[in-house]
Amino acid sequence: MSISKKVIIRGLTLEGGKFRPSDWAERLCGAVASYGPGRRIIFHPSVRMATLDGVKCVVIDADLEQRDEMLFDFLVDFAKDNKLQIDHTDNFDSEQH
Repeated sequence: MSISKKVIIRGLTLEGGKFRPSDWAERLCGAVASYGPGRRIIFHPSVRMATLDGVKCVVIDADLEQRDEMLFDFLVDFAKDNKLQIDHTDNFDSEQH
């Protein structure tokens, strides 16, 4: 079991509406990914997609803010600019989602 602090960007607006486009989480994770041999996409190890309570989310390791502040700010600013819900949790179990 891997439990750690996370920042969760939910695919819901502050007003509770579903965020569009429907592939926003894939696009956001892809924007911070890199490419390896054979042009295979390598997702950032601290940023991943999840579905929580039927809602697409991007889950960020909270310690990314200390390790790569610019990347962390990019992700959080995306959420703020698009008026998305942001949750902070101390007990996110990555094996459950």
